[in-house]
Amino acid sequence: QVQLVESGGGLVQAGGSLRLSCAASRTIFSIARMGWYRQYPGKQRESVATITTSGTTNYGDSVKGRFTISRDSAKNTVYLQMNGLKPEDTAVYYCNADKWPVKYWGQGTQVTVSS
Repeated sequence: QVQLVESGGGLVQAGGSLRLSCAASRTIFSIARMGWYRQYPGKQRESVATITTSGTTNYGDSVKGRFTISRDSAKNTVYLQMNGLKPEDTAVYYCNADKWPVKYWGQGTQVTVSS
């Protein structure tokens, strides 16, 4: 059974930082592209950052230069370091494991940035 367990969300002032963590089942972590998505109320989920098993990263335009995704194979964990947070980063953030043709999702963690 694949599990993705997120942590690290919360409330922060604009300009602050948060680090999200996603602990994954070992069976999926070692073979899947991992990523973080976010969802605004009434909107579709959008990609924030992804990282392949070989470490290749990809970022959404709105977070480039501010967010960093990384993965720790020893801990089966993927991280999202978020710096320079803006009120528009307020959303529910979801961890994703993508192994075609299946996508797995975590339960989501709320990130709120106050102005």
